[in-house]
Amino acid sequence: MKLTAKFAIAAAAAMMACGAASAAEKVRIGIDGAYPPFNQLSSAGELSGFDVDISNALCAEMKADCEFVIQDWDGMIPALISGKIDAVVASMSITPDRLKKVDFSKKYYNTPPGIAVLKDSGLEGKDVGELEGLTIGAQVSTTHADYAEQKIPDIDLKLYPTPDEYKMELQSGRVDAVIDDSVVLSDWVKSEDGDCCKILMQLTPDPKINGEGAGIAVKKGNTDLADKFTDAIAAIRKNGKYKEINDKYFDFDVYGGE
Repeated sequence: MKLTAKFAIAAAAAMMACGAASAAEKVRIGIDGAYPPFNQLSSAGELSGFDVDISNALCAEMKADCEFVIQDWDGMIPALISGKIDAVVASMSITPDRLKKVDFSKKYYNTPPGIAVLKDSGLEGKDVGELEGLTIGAQVSTTHADYAEQKIPDIDLKLYPTPDEYKMELQSGRVDAVIDDSVVLSDWVKSEDGDCCKILMQLTPDPKINGEGAGIAVKKGNTDLADKFTDAIAAIRKNGKYKEINDKYFDFDVYGGE
């Protein structure tokens, strides 16, 4: 009888453990895999980058069962609204326009925009006035494209699905300059692929355009999930996990000011 009772207790405990595991919240995370060093997809189909490592750390902190879903950048918010994904961890800036469509966690990093040009462009980088009349490339549906359109006078703005396209256009001379996150551009020009080019200038962000940093987007009204991500961001900032990931990719605090 004692053995039977012990077995019953053990079985019940195992069932409870299985129940707890199955009860873990499932979160489908949208990511484009085309924005190094924040996220990138290898030819073998493996995701890597700051966004990926941060996602994994946040999911572990939340004890959530997360999976990545590759999604084109300009379809990210529609996928969230339609329920194809539950969250976006893809360097999406928290802006007033996007807040009309989706909700966000607090930021998990904040870096300024920048401009890159060919090394022999002859531009000096004194101010954005130098860019007047030039053709500038940017990724579609980004704050950087909005910034170029609204803050740089009299330019021909060309939009591309991913950064890879605008980089090739700059290399070939079909655009005069490109605008994107200064970290993304710096990472590129330091690489063999980006040896053609240089950072011309770092731009002063406009909060109305660039927002308050990159956050984790969730479906409008899903404030519970947004709050869980916000709490998890605070937790990994406090326990050192954020710094560990940060230092893997950057030699400065990508989080920005508090």
